[in-house]
Amino acid sequence: MDSPARPERTPDGRYIVVKGRKWRATDPEIPEEVAALLRRHLMAARRAVAASRRREDTAAEKRARSRVHAAKVALGERGTPWWEESLTERRRRWEGGVTALDADQSE
Repeated sequence: MDSPARPERTPDGRYIVVKGRKWRATDPEIPEEVAALLRRHLMAARRAVAASRRREDTAAEKRARSRVHAAKVALGERGTPWWEESLTERRRRWEGGVTALDADQSE
């Protein structure tokens, strides 16, 4: 199976370009196994948003959107730009995100 093509990046590596639009790139310092876990949380939360919308469950949709946001922040794609944080702050961000998302999933 072919691996998916990596999106184009801006020369500074801070953004990916998709259909001509720039989006903040994932923090490159996140270890791949942690980034993969955060992406799994993100995709599960996005599926939960869709399911809650189909059920017209606004409370569940709000919770799912909160999980999407938490995963995006942990990945460095939202919140304070990762290039403006120290490595210690970045590590704290992604480790805290994994802890919170894992706890939320177990509830």
